[in-house]
Amino acid sequence: MKIFALALLMGLGVACAAPYTPTSDAEVVERLPGRASDPAIRRVDSLRKQLAARPEDSILRLEIARRYFDLAMAQGDPRYVGYASSALAPLAQSAAGNAGYWLLRGLIEQYTHQFDAALASLAKSAALDSRSPEPLSWRAAIFMVQAQYAAALAECERLAPLADPLLGAGCSAYVRAATGQLQPAFETLASTVRSAKTSPEMLLWLNTRLAEMAMRLQRNDLAEDYFKNALKLGITDQFLLGAYADFLMARQRPAEVLTLLTGWERSDILLLRLALAGRAAKDTRAADWSAQLRERFQAAALRGDRLHEQEGARFELDIENQPARALDLATRNYQDQKEPRDAEILMRAALAAKQPRAAVPALDWLRTSKYEDPALKALADKLSTPGAAR
Repeated sequence: MKIFALALLMGLGVACAAPYTPTSDAEVVERLPGRASDPAIRRVDSLRKQLAARPEDSILRLEIARRYFDLAMAQGDPRYVGYASSALAPLAQSAAGNAGYWLLRGLIEQYTHQFDAALASLAKSAALDSRSPEPLSWRAAIFMVQAQYAAALAECERLAPLADPLLGAGCSAYVRAATGQLQPAFETLASTVRSAKTSPEMLLWLNTRLAEMAMRLQRNDLAEDYFKNALKLGITDQFLLGAYADFLMARQRPAEVLTLLTGWERSDILLLRLALAGRAAKDTRAADWSAQLRERFQAAALRGDRLHEQEGARFELDIENQPARALDLATRNYQDQKEPRDAEILMRAALAAKQPRAAVPALDWLRTSKYEDPALKALADKLSTPGAAR
């Protein structure tokens, strides 16, 4: 049951280089250091060898594209999305009636923040395969990123009769928790987990979201229990690692972040957290981690790559101490992505830059959505004080 776990984890965003697309199926994909033993990578390498002998095999192409996309989601390396796009591209002229093609096309489009195109592709997939909940769950995820909560809930209701009951319940609870119903949504989801008999992937998603809800309810011990339950499942997932790292940093436990994220420098969202934790713990590696991030963000800016703006804003604010740059990035990011973490960095940057009016879009979202989070409320209160612009 990887469907909803992946669909709603995409909201964290991947701040990294634009996906690289190989020029042909014969091109050798880079072999990443230390990961040759990863069964997922070994499997996709094997499939590529088969594709070289059967380049017209559309089913094989779709499987390869999906495996690469899943690797990108799990590990935070955007090159895998480029490989997925390369595998999929030859089907563009012949796959008009193929639901799997439109699903994968939509996944790749949402990864590169082409949200309108992704919604359209996923709608085509849903129309071609009316029994599949997956395109609907991804549409719900995109609507959540855009803060279109009524549309997200409508997709949850459409998928509920098509899927495992946990999928529909989790989807609806996720929307309710963002729209002024945090406590009942948490209680419903917590009860669901206690009696759940489902896949490890679904349990990972449920436990991670419960951890986040518990944090917003200021039940931090319970939140940590949920995070640890998710980690015990042994599934590689950068969203979980990033969320738990943020939890630990908020509790002033940077040394634990360094242990948690050992070996994750390839993922920009996790490298940022390593750099922040390294600075807080006075680790000698912190300067190098910051330098790596600086180079990556500068290279992305030269390419006109906007996929990194949320994490780039946090880097500029919390590491480079450049609030004006942070505010520029956070403002542009908020035009496309309106999740709570996007609102948070916009509000923090506006405060630091002494430009409280720049945070008005986030403040409007917080008021109209009825999103419940003491940390965001505290930021909103600071922005509303007469001295915020001084």
